[in-house]
Amino acid sequence: MSTINFTVTVSSGKFVIDGATAPKLTFRDGDTYVFDQADSSNSGHILQFSATANNSGSSEYTTGVTKSGTPGSAGAKTTIITSGSTTDTLYYYSSGGGD
Repeated sequence: MSTINFTVTVSSGKFVIDGATAPKLTFRDGDTYVFDQADSSNSGHILQFSATANNSGSSEYTTGVTKSGTPGSAGAKTTIITSGSTTDTLYYYSSGGGD
């Protein structure tokens, strides 16, 4: 089991994760993923997960997901702890628009 940390910023309405715009992320069972959203560009962009490819948010995936702080403020982060019950593919999107 590992903890993987990502630094998240927002550019042109899209999440930039560790310097890559809207990258595809792979999640492994039993790992903890921490998305640091403290950068001011995250203001108004809440990182959410979905099991649907269109990132519509019609079915937000919340199992193992914890959100703390306000995006764009110090200490803001979204954490997901995966397990054998985590859906095979997760997509991320912003509740404030973009993806």
